[in-house]
Amino acid sequence: MNRRRILQSTIAGALIGGSGVLGTTNAAAAPAGKILKPRRLAPGNTIGLVAPASSSLEDEGIRFSIDLVRSMGFKVKQGAHLFDREQYLAGDDRARAEDVNNMFADDSVDAIFCLRGGYGTSRILPYLDYELIGRNPKVQLGMSDITGILTAIHTKTGVVGFHGPNASGNFSDYALSEFQKVLMQPTPTTEIGSAPPFEAREGRIERKNRLTYINGGVAKGRLIGGNLTLISVLMGTEFEPDFQDKIVFLEDVHEAPYRIDRMLTQLLLAGKLQQAAGIVFGKFTDSETEGNTFSLEEVMRDRTKDLGIPVVRGFMIGHVEDQTVVPIGVEAELDGNKGTLRLLEAAVT
Repeated sequence: MNRRRILQSTIAGALIGGSGVLGTTNAAAAPAGKILKPRRLAPGNTIGLVAPASSSLEDEGIRFSIDLVRSMGFKVKQGAHLFDREQYLAGDDRARAEDVNNMFADDSVDAIFCLRGGYGTSRILPYLDYELIGRNPKVQLGMSDITGILTAIHTKTGVVGFHGPNASGNFSDYALSEFQKVLMQPTPTTEIGSAPPFEAREGRIERKNRLTYINGGVAKGRLIGGNLTLISVLMGTEFEPDFQDKIVFLEDVHEAPYRIDRMLTQLLLAGKLQQAAGIVFGKFTDSETEGNTFSLEEVMRDRTKDLGIPVVRGFMIGHVEDQTVVPIGVEAELDGNKGTLRLLEAAVT
């Protein structure tokens, strides 16, 4: 069952249930321009493994994730509720938030990796301790539904979050290389998200990882974004990201063109995309395109071509094996003519 069907079948339970009615947090948003960078990762660091959204279907899937993190040269500290399950959630809302809070509070934990996405991070946002997190910036890595906590934490605290592989699957050589150059071996300028190497020859050229150039030009700004569905969900809440002069990156999975259209239109009607300095579309995989429909390219062009900013589609961001790590809050440059996305500063200290 894909994420959208989970959302459709459970929307009534998203506001109430075993966790009680969701409240709101009184923590103020981070001052404009405040950026808190975590320490870089190094072999032997301790990684806190948490499940803020959904869980693996079986315990062996969680044990796989533990072994995967260890295979990368790190130690693992398991969240107290890592093996909890409640239907499509990885346990009670407050328990999942508690695991996240505890990992930020624990001085023995150097970084936090998320087990998987699925659904559920938006439910725990009122229970995160943003003042605590702001005092203890750490690498937090995950993608898809994890966009919810990465964005909320950055909005509230200025802590840089990292949209990249969850711990639910093996890292390809490309994904591991991107992970290392952003989180372990940063340089003053680092190109991210470009297609992996491809050996072209007579009768054989790159097909899968081509870029679509929608608008040219060059833009600089801090990166914000992630999964389009989650960014859409956060609009109108105290956790929504600031689009002003930002390079906005977006990805999604299992979403038909008309639903991508709906969410991009929402961002236009809210005046958000008009504030952006540039837009990076990552991968929109497994799009449901049966029946009479616009293509994804047509939708993206139609919704962004008149913005007057660089827009490029096809970077290695999203639900793909070869994916990069995108640091939320870090200064970057999008070149809509060359098709490059470059970090202009190290994302970690």
